[in-house]
Amino acid sequence: MKEKVTIYDISRKIKMSAATVSRALNDHPKISQKTKEIVRKAAREMNYKQNRLAQALKSGQSKNVGVIVPYINRSFFSSVIRGIEEELKPNGYHVIICQTHENYENEVEQIDTLLNTQIDGIFMSISKTTKDTEHIRKALDENVPLVFFDRKKEVPGVSSVVIDDYKAGFLATEHLIEQGCKRIAHLSGDLNLDIYCERYNGYVAAHKKHGLKINPKFVVKINSKIESGISAVKKLWKMDEKPDAVFSASDYTALGAIQQLKKMGVKIPEEVCVMGFSNEIFTKYMELPISSVDQTPVTMGKIAAQVFLEKISGSENLKIEKKVVLTPKLQLRDSSLRS
Repeated sequence: MKEKVTIYDISRKIKMSAATVSRALNDHPKISQKTKEIVRKAAREMNYKQNRLAQALKSGQSKNVGVIVPYINRSFFSSVIRGIEEELKPNGYHVIICQTHENYENEVEQIDTLLNTQIDGIFMSISKTTKDTEHIRKALDENVPLVFFDRKKEVPGVSSVVIDDYKAGFLATEHLIEQGCKRIAHLSGDLNLDIYCERYNGYVAAHKKHGLKINPKFVVKINSKIESGISAVKKLWKMDEKPDAVFSASDYTALGAIQQLKKMGVKIPEEVCVMGFSNEIFTKYMELPISSVDQTPVTMGKIAAQVFLEKISGSENLKIEKKVVLTPKLQLRDSSLRS
């Protein structure tokens, strides 16, 4: 088996001390740029691999952070991860991505795994099945900074970066009202999650402001899936009174709703306006582009990373909570624009 190249092998090749080679590889400020380039060139040629575990033990930092999301195949979450990476890469950090698939047990296991790898920090959007927060407190007990994004729990010592979901729900519903809609259905997510509860509260507030009553049967709890949007529309259109608008707490269910409405011959937006949520990448490329609420995910990721960097800049900052609330933006397209 081929033996691993060491800093001593590099030092012999370029006739520099092992100490100088080590400092150059670790970007020591007292080593000139010319020397660093010579050392790095030799290291590449000799296929030298730095021992990251040894470096972590020596420095107390692994330069790795974990990001825990429900699903990686949603453009919202992948865009948040992109923002985190773009902000942390210049600081030498690498990102480890974990998916919970909305499962609490997976979430607990992933935090344990990340802690065992000497992680420097954790970013997470909690699973909708998460009720207990003991696993989150475990990270805090080990002095690992944790930052919530999008979905959060109120845990002392944990910072968060979210959008104003209440305002988002209000603005989306008010837009539909301004288009002349008076019977607005709401396809809601799990109201035990803050984000869906606040979107619903905004929906209610917009009705109150404009003096409109809500038909309780128009609020349908769904999963964030295309099939759920299809089944919700089938259920709503069995009623004597039918909606003239649909505000979905998810773009995927909005897409399902549109598919079913078209199948039934309902004209969009002339007869029914449709509004989604998250501004998933597909919404603007549909034959009928879908109006949606933009959660500015890349910005959310960048700010979450900035919060993390602030927290680790001093030991006292680890205990400081920072609550960042971003302003949502409406992306208005053909599915909701009558005028």
